[in-house]
Amino acid sequence: MRSLFALAVTATLAVSSLGSIAWAGELSQQDRADIALVTEYLNQVKTLEADFVQASPSGQIAKGRLFLQRPNRLRFEYDAPSPLLLVADGLWLILHDRELDQVDRWPIEDTPLGVLVAKKVDLTRRTEVVGVAREPGILALTFRDKENPEEGSVTVIFSEPPLTLRQWRVVDSRGEATDLSIRNPRINVTMDPALFTFQDSIADDKDRGQ
Repeated sequence: MRSLFALAVTATLAVSSLGSIAWAGELSQQDRADIALVTEYLNQVKTLEADFVQASPSGQIAKGRLFLQRPNRLRFEYDAPSPLLLVADGLWLILHDRELDQVDRWPIEDTPLGVLVAKKVDLTRRTEVVGVAREPGILALTFRDKENPEEGSVTVIFSEPPLTLRQWRVVDSRGEATDLSIRNPRINVTMDPALFTFQDSIADDKDRGQ
């Protein structure tokens, strides 16, 4: 699991305000039932379109539009003045900084988001659930990579009933947290495949010797 950047938000809900956390090895029958419920929900979400609000660890706020299509396709369109565009094309997670004219790539399956956009979501295969928290109308699960737990964690936060994804938090290896809050979600709508393609003009220029 890579801590490539913090994805997140001045949350309408703070994870720390949730109830007691049950850590791995102490999961109750209710915890396991909640994990199964969340897994089933995530597998039913084939596409997702929503507005988002993101806050970095420094407190900087960004807004934009999110598109998700499983497996392994994402698009974060950031509103101006942010120069960022984030696209997952099925294989790579690509971060384009227009201001710096810089492109970075990571295998999508090696990023914190890879678990959430996998063809089949399984929170117990490559990851382990290390926390379950509940408040009235709220459920949150925290998971981390089994092989590299020191690289951080992801918390997914839902409102209920009905169970609806509202926010996720990524904590990197330095303990810095970023939260991304989802607004006006639309589930299982038809998406244009072009949303998940990225034309690397920098690479094209190099190929042409420019």
